[in-house]
Amino acid sequence: MHTDRQQQLYNAFYKSTHDNQYLDTKTELRVGLAAAYAMNCAPCSAYYLKQAQKADITQCELQEDLANVLAVAAGQKRLQVADVYSRYKIATSTNDMSN
Repeated sequence: MHTDRQQQLYNAFYKSTHDNQYLDTKTELRVGLAAAYAMNCAPCSAYYLKQAQKADITQCELQEDLANVLAVAAGQKRLQVADVYSRYKIATSTNDMSN
């Protein structure tokens, strides 16, 4: 799938994302988990959830993170559908998708 060199470079890049200059550990883990949820990566989600437990991230914090992911995903889908309505000039008498 990757050459040895490519894998080494990826591993170095990935490791660097956990060695943050500006984010504290809790924030880095919460951002990582939100990204894992958004990308639908089950192994990544499991990894970040385990790390979150170790970092004493609360269930309430995790629920807020999930709510943010859900809000962004719902907004993206709403805009996607509105674009289809607009692009194909579809109008309905019951729904105005432009709002």
